[in-house]
Amino acid sequence: MKLPPQLAGLPQPIYFFDGYCVLCSGFVNFCLKHDGDGLLRFASTQSVLGQHVAQTLGLPFGTLDRTILLIEDDQAFLQSTAALRSLRHLRGWPRWLQPLSAIPAFVRDPVYDLVARNRYRWFGHRPSCHLPTPQTRDRFIDL
Repeated sequence: MKLPPQLAGLPQPIYFFDGYCVLCSGFVNFCLKHDGDGLLRFASTQSVLGQHVAQTLGLPFGTLDRTILLIEDDQAFLQSTAALRSLRHLRGWPRWLQPLSAIPAFVRDPVYDLVARNRYRWFGHRPSCHLPTPQTRDRFIDL
């Protein structure tokens, strides 16, 4: 979806994730490790910014508790599309997964939803929101 003018000032690309989810935080750490150019920025969906973005995009309350969001090129991408698009900023073998985006979202997203519904049970959750290391702190927005 096209980004509304109210969100035009956001740094891009920015990846919103569930900061309590072990799987989601693990994916952020994976991105940090493989994003050699340091282009991706991150914010938790629980942050004030995350809630503001969800509301501005008109997403139902709680949507970002079960989905990720990538804002890039003045567009907002959700679910599996957000995850796959984020791979284009990474170096090395993760880029090999990009062809999965050729699979239509109506096929990918039910798999995404299954994992999202069960992620706490399968992977666990943190008692507090994900905290970056001092070396990666500048990549996180609104902690």
